[in-house]
Amino acid sequence: MTKTKEEIRELVREIIAEIAPDEDVSDLKADVPLREQLDLDSMDFLDIVMELRKRYAVDVPEEDYPRLESLDSCADYLVDKFK
Repeated sequence: MTKTKEEIRELVREIIAEIAPDEDVSDLKADVPLREQLDLDSMDFLDIVMELRKRYAVDVPEEDYPRLESLDSCADYLVDKFK
């Protein structure tokens, strides 16, 4: 189930859109922290991580959560997990 960085950015956008349906994810800047662009709290963030696990069997240990700060950092971190 190999995915490109752009595909990973898009699947993260889709997950965020489901978790926070009132947020507009179409104009997210890839290099800006998600929490600076969206009204996400820690539970929303945890829901994103849980959806990655549920949908794609991607396990993100708690110590790696900071690596999921922006769309770009998500893609950089997750690309190897989708190989």
